[in-house]
Amino acid sequence: MSNISRRNPLISVAALGLIAALTATACNSDTPKSDSNSSTSSSSVTTQDNTKLFHDIYKQLVETDTTHSTGSTTVAANAVKQRLLDAGFAESDIQIFEPVQRKGNLVLRFTGSGQRKPLLLLGHLDVVEAKREDGWTTDPAKLTEVDGFYAARGSIDDKAMVSALISDLIQLKREGFKPSRDIVLALTADEEAGKDNGAKWLMENKADLMSAEYGLNEGGRALLVDGKPALQGVQVAEKTYATYQVEAKAPGGHSSVPTPENAIYTLMSALNRLAAYRFPASISDPTRDNFRALAAQRSGQEAEDMRAVAAGNPSPEALDRLSATPDYNAQLRTTCVATMLAAGEAENALPQTAKATVNCRILPQDNPDDIDKQFRAALAEPKLTITPKVDPAGGISPTNGEVMSAITSLTKEMFPTAAVSSFMSTGATDSKYARSKGIPMYGISGLFMVPADAGRIHGVNERAPIAGLEASREFLYRLIKQLSQ
Repeated sequence: MSNISRRNPLISVAALGLIAALTATACNSDTPKSDSNSSTSSSSVTTQDNTKLFHDIYKQLVETDTTHSTGSTTVAANAVKQRLLDAGFAESDIQIFEPVQRKGNLVLRFTGSGQRKPLLLLGHLDVVEAKREDGWTTDPAKLTEVDGFYAARGSIDDKAMVSALISDLIQLKREGFKPSRDIVLALTADEEAGKDNGAKWLMENKADLMSAEYGLNEGGRALLVDGKPALQGVQVAEKTYATYQVEAKAPGGHSSVPTPENAIYTLMSALNRLAAYRFPASISDPTRDNFRALAAQRSGQEAEDMRAVAAGNPSPEALDRLSATPDYNAQLRTTCVATMLAAGEAENALPQTAKATVNCRILPQDNPDDIDKQFRAALAEPKLTITPKVDPAGGISPTNGEVMSAITSLTKEMFPTAAVSSFMSTGATDSKYARSKGIPMYGISGLFMVPADAGRIHGVNERAPIAGLEASREFLYRLIKQLSQ
């Protein structure tokens, strides 16, 4: 184990060897391929230079504190701005918006010919909190190389993709690339925590600046099986985020003289009815596509049930079997679950109020008003006060257009062992704010990893495979270029 600051800043030769195994085409030649849309000066910039640039940006951003409690995305945004200025972007190309102190957002416009509507590249600068004493084996605030991985908070989410996007645009600038459209890079605050979400603020206050034909963001799933890329999952939808505040009231009184009406019991009875309720299954195109791809990785009854979902005609028994797995259940139906409770005023007093927070994740094809009716019916308690708060609905991005076609062809070229599938995310990303404004978004990174490493995101010992990082950077570079020619 060695801290990366003590090493040559280039990715190791061993890692580059693994990259070659990950990709079908060579990504480590010294001279970039010629391109009719590139200047001849590009030959002076080697792949090794671009790798070093990515690494330097990655290390700088990972080691910049951008947590909600003590960090500043403004500091990170200004560091990125300086990188972009050094690469030749004009001051007028770059804007930093700081609607709230320490919550800065950067927007870069890589000006194109204007033949096509802009391409939006979205990423967030903030990270989840991390403390060494929580069980980290390395310092979460320092990028550290361990056994072929870079470990640190943000080493994946989302500073890996952010660093790739920055270095890719700088590479294109150095090559003299002239895009057919403007490329808009938006790096934002408060995706993970806090109330000052930068993507939401930009969409609401700088809509013209953020306008695009479609966009790329985090949220993809690139699965590595037996050391080989197996599945490139493209996030084309996500569940609508809704929160319900549910409150029961009662007269109260002294605890020595209990009465039949008790706010806690009223609330708990209603929540128990909700817990027993299961929203109807609803299968969208990306869910069918995802289960079709998953079936190829499974066997037996599970694979058969997945193929039935993919075909759009699963039996109730098949849905029941799949729904026993929480992840599958969340893909098949809207879910609502109690997450917080507060009740009572004193230990010797009957409660006058009892409150619960219920978090719902609504399928994009489900109508929130219909879900609201089902939610209230499931609680079955007319005395409750129910207050919903629903985030903007995002809908489903097209799965048969230019972006999916480009991703599929490029994946076949670079990762020939990987299938490509669209899917719906059960969690939330900033893509929902763009989709709610009519901008189709695609979660994609090309960063292949085993499920166990994906499970470290937001947890202890977050880490990214070194070879996978470079392959991801190259994948995104080619994708951005292909979509902008």
